[in-house]
Amino acid sequence: MTGPLPLVEYDAVVLAGGRATRLGGASKARLVVDGARLLDRALAASERARTVVAVGPPELAGVLPAASAGGAGPRTVLTQEDPPFGGPVAGLAAGLRALPAPSASWTLLLAVDVPHAAGAIALLEQAVSREPSDGAYLVRDGRPQWLVGLYRRAALDVALREIEADGAPMKRLVSGLHCTQVPDPTGWSDDIDTPADAARLGAATGDDRKDPR
Repeated sequence: MTGPLPLVEYDAVVLAGGRATRLGGASKARLVVDGARLLDRALAASERARTVVAVGPPELAGVLPAASAGGAGPRTVLTQEDPPFGGPVAGLAAGLRALPAPSASWTLLLAVDVPHAAGAIALLEQAVSREPSDGAYLVRDGRPQWLVGLYRRAALDVALREIEADGAPMKRLVSGLHCTQVPDPTGWSDDIDTPADAARLGAATGDDRKDPR
């Protein structure tokens, strides 16, 4: 018999910026799905992280949760890549720089526009616990979703030193890592890039929300 899988300790980087040009420039972080803003949903998915860094514009400070009494839940900080809108790799690099030292051995990476990512977190944790790897990410119908992934911090640091982060695609960063692909048959990795995506996943603008945590 095998014992329980070891607990994975991680920080989290939530990518909450971007121009959202195909959505008419709407703030993805403020879109609402099932009564909760996408930013809140991503933060809830990161509830086991030691520290969560949201990477996005300064105005998001007004919608980040206040520090909870007694230190319950992860610490949440806000930062932005410089220059802004540098893409996901630049956002990840900025998020890692904003994490307090010493950082956790693993980093959960989430894009704010993936409303159902929370359902996959336990599977990612199990994947990196079962076998040595640089990380794990979701794959749906052959399409990788690198922005719902759990990565070894040391491996990310090495990969980032080897590329120019500003404007780099995630495929280039992840291609040098040894990662486990976690099948996603239920659509946890579905993201919101277009009005059709927003309609399919029930996203709308608005301030009414519930706290999914």
